Amino acid sequence: MKRSAQLSKLNTNSEWDVIIIGGGSSGLGAAVDAATRGYKTVLFEARDFAKATSSRSTKLLHGGVRYLAQGDIALVKEALRERGLLERNASHLAKKQVFVIPNYKWIDGPFYTIGLKIYDMLSKKLSLGKSEHISKSKALEMLPTVEPNGLHGGVIYYDGQFDDSRMAVNLAQTAVENGGAILNYMKVTGLIKDNKNQITGVKVKDEINGTEYEVKGKVVLNATGVFTNDILNMNDPNHKKTVVPSQGIHLVLDKSFLPGDNALMIPKTSDGRVLFAVPWHNRLVVGTTDVLVDNPSLEPRALEQEIEFVLNTASQYLVKKPTRKDVLSIFAGQRPLAAPDKEGGSTKEVSRNHKILVSETGLLSIIGGKWTTFRQMAEDFIDKAIETGKIDRRPCKTDKLSIHGNMPANQVDRTNHLYVYGSDIPAIKKLQQENPEYAEKIHPNHEYTKAEIVWAVREEMAQKVEDILARRVRLLFVDARAAIDAAESVAKIIAKELGYDDNWVTQETKEFQDLAKGYLLVNY
Repeated sequence: MKRSAQLSKLNTNSEWDVIIIGGGSSGLGAAVDAATRGYKTVLFEARDFAKATSSRSTKLLHGGVRYLAQGDIALVKEALRERGLLERNASHLAKKQVFVIPNYKWIDGPFYTIGLKIYDMLSKKLSLGKSEHISKSKALEMLPTVEPNGLHGGVIYYDGQFDDSRMAVNLAQTAVENGGAILNYMKVTGLIKDNKNQITGVKVKDEINGTEYEVKGKVVLNATGVFTNDILNMNDPNHKKTVVPSQGIHLVLDKSFLPGDNALMIPKTSDGRVLFAVPWHNRLVVGTTDVLVDNPSLEPRALEQEIEFVLNTASQYLVKKPTRKDVLSIFAGQRPLAAPDKEGGSTKEVSRNHKILVSETGLLSIIGGKWTTFRQMAEDFIDKAIETGKIDRRPCKTDKLSIHGNMPANQVDRTNHLYVYGSDIPAIKKLQQENPEYAEKIHPNHEYTKAEIVWAVREEMAQKVEDILARRVRLLFVDARAAIDAAESVAKIIAKELGYDDNWVTQETKEFQDLAKGYLLVNY
């Protein structure tokens, strides 16, 4: 997946079947779906793959216990089915995660046990395990640092976990392997229309070298998430607002706050949401919140009320009480929720189902949804494009499609941090063997090596320090201070690979370090 090779495809194709705007989960999923059906497919991402919402999730593949409580059975069934498919199609990234709900009221045990039995039943043959009620002693064994005072017992259930931005990179690779053209740092600046006001292509600008292109296509898909309204404004300045951004934050803590492999699920917080504390890359990810915000942002910042809410809620359930200075990284993401018919109301009232809009000009836009259901969303998106009559009908092939990096689950060694690369691990190890310098760590406290940086530039289209430290390896998300320290050495490796000078290294290092300071709660 080399950017130069992908760029050359723009000059050799006079017209594409499918043009996709946006390189998050929805856009990349659609690119994989379209490419595997045999359509000539190109995707443009204005920044890097999964730059915004799609790298800032709770890292869960789940049906949504909360949606079950709300009675949205159809969404839960769909998500549980997709969770099961992803466990098979991307076993290197998707895995089973054990969750424990601590019970501090006697009624909680039977209440949650019955609810989760229904959850199990809805997942059918793709179930990950049977829920069960457990004693207080068993709950304390599974969650050794949970608050013991008033604890009656617990309920265990099973869901999925993954690495979101690594999945995005693998989807991009899968699309390329199936004939698609996938490009980051290509900003769509306008829509091309014919004399009947029908969209026939897009104008794009290469943000790396400034080159501008006019790209013709039969159908254009808008998969820009919280920025959907921006593309709709290009199409029709008078369009109705279709997306409301809802912000959620996560605090990353040392594993000592919840040792072991089990996750904690708090089923009802003071704001009526659930809160998770989930082991991830030898850290603990705690979140999330749900706050409507006025405007979308590429780098959203946590509100003080969100930080206090997560810290206070976690402190009620953990013996070791987290404070601001314990936070290794804080990240915020914004969900592209479908705008409700009525103004106002809470985000809990806004559906998590996805919607596909078809404009009079032929532009298709997808909104809502979540990572777990990205494959089904993509199938629906391409099916809707077929319905417009602009591309011929071909069957979807993704339900059994092996995603790049996939390998048998019993061969995945999660004690080795390279496991996220799946079947690419031998190639990375070969880099280390060919050049001993590549086996060196980029930071003494973390396992990531220089070989991974070289691999990200050569094979995963990484262009900037942020692409690597935020999304190819997850250092910014697990330890923001370490990421700041590693920035210059990473910039030098990129510069050597891509032919940049010392001025680029200096500027790129400063740009990343300024951004990374926003992931710290206590000043660096």
